[in-house]
Amino acid sequence: MKSIRRTLLLWLSVGLSAGVLMAAALLYFQARNEADQLFDYQMKQLAASLPDRAFAPLAPERAERLEQEEDIVIQIWDNTGLRIYRSHQHTDLPQRAELGFSDVTVEGNRWRVYSTQLGNTVVQIAQPLGARREVAAQMAMKTVALLLLLLPFLGVIIWVTVGRGLAPLRRVASDVGVRDVGSLRPIEEADLPQEIRPLTSALNDLLARLGHSMDAQRAFVADAAHELRTPLGALKLQIQLAERASDATERQAAFADLKRGLERAIHLVQQLLTLARQEPGVSERVRQPVDLVLLVHSVVADFALSADTRRVDLGIGTETPATVQGDADALRIMLNNLVDNALHYTPEGGRIDLAVEAGADAFSIVVQDSGPGIAEAELTRVFDRFYQAGGTLEKGSGLGLAIVRQIAAAHGAQATLSNTGHGLRACVRFPRRA
Repeated sequence: MKSIRRTLLLWLSVGLSAGVLMAAALLYFQARNEADQLFDYQMKQLAASLPDRAFAPLAPERAERLEQEEDIVIQIWDNTGLRIYRSHQHTDLPQRAELGFSDVTVEGNRWRVYSTQLGNTVVQIAQPLGARREVAAQMAMKTVALLLLLLPFLGVIIWVTVGRGLAPLRRVASDVGVRDVGSLRPIEEADLPQEIRPLTSALNDLLARLGHSMDAQRAFVADAAHELRTPLGALKLQIQLAERASDATERQAAFADLKRGLERAIHLVQQLLTLARQEPGVSERVRQPVDLVLLVHSVVADFALSADTRRVDLGIGTETPATVQGDADALRIMLNNLVDNALHYTPEGGRIDLAVEAGADAFSIVVQDSGPGIAEAELTRVFDRFYQAGGTLEKGSGLGLAIVRQIAAAHGAQATLSNTGHGLRACVRFPRRA
């Protein structure tokens, strides 16, 4: 399992170590450059300090071996090319006709050579490059050693800083962890860093939505229990009446009432289940292209027999080709409820027309009936659960239009009702982007 603390500590440690190594390398090359300049200056001063008069014959040589990491070798040549002085007998440097500084290799060792002419002689002063590198390394290490000594202190500072920086996350996790399933109060953001607030804001939004969902669910359960209590009580009463019937005629009438009550209870339960299945987040449905014209034809065919029984003219008007992305089953349920409501409101001999219309920015399904309409004050309230407007020819469940609104909202559409003067017009408008 990944840890932010370990990740931060690891990369900060790696970055700090890499910075120290880079600083050490830069310090070394800088020190080497300064050492080269210093030693070159010393060699030039040493050469300048020699007399420019003729030298005596070759003086006795020192017998000890050259410590190449420390000593400077001096050789002097006369104008005939004869070496007249050598400071170390075990080191022979090639005579350089090139005056100034140069690098030569003698017996596998690199030397820095400075040649200059003094009178009739040529003086060569040489120093091992290894000595310079050693001095540069020592100078760099003295500085790097201070940085290395600071590493433990910096490590402690990083550890404490990372811990304090992650403390708000632990506090938020602790706050959420101790809550029970019913605690949906928002997380306090007053003292939280700006980097954590997007997370807590998203959590608070989620808690708020969850709270609204739970409130709606509790209200739905309470309303459903209340609405079921009435038909179930009526069924119990009708059963008792059937049991008390004294003759076949009374018994037949009681059983007819019982059948109608049972059908209403079944319809109510079916509507409740449909509404529950259409709740957001209950199930993920596959969205696919849905031909609205074909959908309207299919629903009209399903209700044709019921409309004939009621002597209502059910037909299709405008058929503009229109396709939307959606759940075909849910859209069928939505349109079924609209047509069913229209049948409840339309008297015998009336008319119901369905149409598919297309505008510049939206497609619309329209259901127009010839019923009495709905009072203007109730046009929006009828979309509430269990609310039933006056004027219906049959007692319904009060859930049909609530289901219509919920399915339309899930498809990014808007369901509206309006009185046309000769009936009610129900319209579901699908934006083209949906």
